[in-house]
Amino acid sequence: MPVDPATGMAMTYEGSRVVFCSDFCRRAFEASPEKYAAPPLARVPTESGVSPQFAYFSMEVGVDASMPTYAGGLGVLAGDTLKTFADLGIPAIGVTLLYRKGYFEQKMDAGGEQKERPANWEPSTPLHLLPNRVQVTIEGRPVEIQAWQFDIIGAAGRSIPLLLLDTDFAENQTRDRQWTQSLYGGDPRYRLAQEIVLGIGGVRMLRALQCTRLRRYHMNEGHAALLAVELLRENRADNGSEWAFHVVRDQCVFTTHTPVPAGHDQFSYDLVSPVLGEILPREVLEMLAGKERLNMTLLALNLSGYVNGVAKKHGLVSQEMFPGYPIDSITNGVHAKTWTCPSFRELFDRHIPGWAGDPFTLRHAISIPHREIRDAHQKARAALFQELARRGVRQFDPEALTIGFARRATRYKRADLVLSDLEELVDIAKNAGPLQFVFAGKAHPRDEEGKELIREVFRAARDLDGKLPIAYLENYDMELAKILTSGVDLWLNTPLPPLEASGTSGMKAALNGVPSLSVLDGWWIEGHIEGVTGWSVSAKDGDEARDLYRKLRTVIVPLYYQADERWSDVMRQTIAFNASFFNSHRMVQQYLAMAYA
Repeated sequence: MPVDPATGMAMTYEGSRVVFCSDFCRRAFEASPEKYAAPPLARVPTESGVSPQFAYFSMEVGVDASMPTYAGGLGVLAGDTLKTFADLGIPAIGVTLLYRKGYFEQKMDAGGEQKERPANWEPSTPLHLLPNRVQVTIEGRPVEIQAWQFDIIGAAGRSIPLLLLDTDFAENQTRDRQWTQSLYGGDPRYRLAQEIVLGIGGVRMLRALQCTRLRRYHMNEGHAALLAVELLRENRADNGSEWAFHVVRDQCVFTTHTPVPAGHDQFSYDLVSPVLGEILPREVLEMLAGKERLNMTLLALNLSGYVNGVAKKHGLVSQEMFPGYPIDSITNGVHAKTWTCPSFRELFDRHIPGWAGDPFTLRHAISIPHREIRDAHQKARAALFQELARRGVRQFDPEALTIGFARRATRYKRADLVLSDLEELVDIAKNAGPLQFVFAGKAHPRDEEGKELIREVFRAARDLDGKLPIAYLENYDMELAKILTSGVDLWLNTPLPPLEASGTSGMKAALNGVPSLSVLDGWWIEGHIEGVTGWSVSAKDGDEARDLYRKLRTVIVPLYYQADERWSDVMRQTIAFNASFFNSHRMVQQYLAMAYA
C-alpha cells in the first residue's frame, strides 16, 4: 500500500473501491495498479467448499439468547430451521438484520405496567464483520450495507453462515444508520426501509459474496418479499426487456405464518414512491402487489412457485384468505437438541442414542421406565423453581401442579381465558388439588390491548393472593422459554380459533414430556390425542372456559395427584407421539422434498 511521505496517510479500501488519501497515493496507484489492486471480496466459507444453494430470509432470527435479533416465535422458528440445515449438512445461508437495540427488554412494575427499554447490544465474537459492502437506495439516497457473519454450528461440526445486515456505521448518514437498529420498531416508513435492506440489500450482499449457485430463495413471512422484486429486476437486466416472472417463481419459496390481517405488511403507494423509488414500473408493481396498497404477502404470493402455511389447518385458512393461490402446508417443528432440557437429554442419551440427530427415534421413549421419566422431570422442575426464587417469586409450592402459559401478549392469544372465573379456579384448587400458574410474554409497544392483558393477569394474581399462586415473569426470551417449557407440569394454550397459525411452545414442552391443554387450533389439531398426549379445550357448549375448568377439575388434576404412573404414561406418550414428529428435522426434510426439490 503506498504511503504519502509528507502526510503518512495511505489509500484504503471500501469493499472493492479504492479511496486515495492524497494525490501522491493516487499517482502511485496509477503507475503500478497491479501492485495495489483491491483485495478480493470475501466469500462465505461453506462446508467442504460447497457454495450455498438455498438462501433463507427472515426479518428475525433467534439463534442465541444473547443476540437480540428475534422477537418471538417467528424468529425462534427461523433459528431452529437454520440449526437443522447445519445438522443435516444442507448447503444453505441465512439472511437477516443486525439489531443493536433489539426488539426490547421488558420491565414491569407491581401493577403489571410494561415498560420497554432498548437492548443496547454490540456485535462481538463469534460474529465477525465481512469486508463486503453493497448499496441500496432509500428515500432517494444511497445507503451502504455491511454484513456480519455468525456461523451456526450443527451436528458433527458442520456449519452454515447467517448474515446479519447492518447500516449503522459512520459512512452512512445519521438517518440511514437507524434502519437496522430496532426490530419491528418505528412507523411504516421505518418498516419499509428495513424491508428494502433485507430483501434488496440481502440479494445484493449474496451477489457480493459470490454465492453463485443459489437455486432457492426462501421468504420466511412477507417481510422479505422485495427480494423477489430484486430478482425480477436482475433477470430483466440480464435477459432483455421481458419480465420473466416464471423464472423468479421457479426460484422463490414463501412461507406465510399468520391468519391475522395485522401480520401482513401493507404500505401506501404514497409512501412507497418516495421511500422505495421506481425499482419497478408502477403498473407492474400494482399488478404483483395490489392496486390500492403494496401488500407484501400478495407480492410474495405472485412471485413464488411454492407457498405454504405452517400447519394443515393454517394452510386451509390461508387459502380462504387468498383464494386462487395454491397454498400447501408444512407443519412447524422445533430443534430437538436446543429445546430439550439437560435432564431429558441425559435420559435420551442413555435410552435412545443418536436421538438428537434423528429425533424420529424419540418414539422409543414409550419404553423408558416411569421412574426415570419422573426423575428427569423433577430435575427440570427444580431448575424452574430456582429461577422463580431468583426472580423473587417465593409463594409457589414445589409439590403443586404447575401450569405454564408463555406467549406473545396479544388479545387473541387469550392469556385471560383461564382467569375468567377466579372463584371456580379457587374451588378446583381446594377440592381437586392445588394449582399454580406461571405466565410470561411481551406485548408489542403499540399493542395497548396486549398490555392490558398483562395488567389483567397481575390483577388476578392480587385477587388470588394467599389462595392460588400466580406469577408473571418479565422479559420472556429463549433462555426463560427453555426453563418454562421443561419445568412446568402442564402447558396451557388458549388462542381464539382459527387465529393460531401453528404455535411451537407446546412442541418444545413435548420434548420434555410436558403435555398440553389446548384449544384445537394450529398444530394441536394434528398433535392432540385426548388423554394420551394431553387434552383439548372445546367450545361445544359455547363456553370454552367452562370446558377448560371441567377438564381441570374432573380429569387433569385428579390424574396428576392420584395416578403417578398414568401421569408419567402421558408424559412419555407426549414424547413418543409428538416430540418424535413435531421437530425441525422432519419439517426441513419436508421443505427439501416439497419446496426446494
